[in-house]
Amino acid sequence: MGPLGGSEWSVGTIPGAQALGGTNPGASATGAAAPTGSGAGSFASVLTSAIGSLDASQSTAATASEQLATGQATDPTTAVTAVENASLSMDFAAQVRNQLDQAAQTLFQTQM
Repeated sequence: MGPLGGSEWSVGTIPGAQALGGTNPGASATGAAAPTGSGAGSFASVLTSAIGSLDASQSTAATASEQLATGQATDPTTAVTAVENASLSMDFAAQVRNQLDQAAQTLFQTQM
């Protein structure tokens, strides 16, 4: 199995995400945020897309591991790769969350 292809790096969307961030004029057909002049809503759309991608990788890993455990999987490396991708995605999401939390704490502690 070679390096990950472009489709595996794409970020999906969360159904019903419009309720979270309002309208999203910067979203393209693939769910990724397109650059806009003012940048309004782009952070929310990128964050929503990243969470959707994380959820999709977790679902894929759960399905692959279940198929491996029940003997339905024909290629165990596919299941192991899916689980590892989901694990790395979760680790990355945790690091991003920690960095955002640290940035928010620094911002709140800044005296004007």
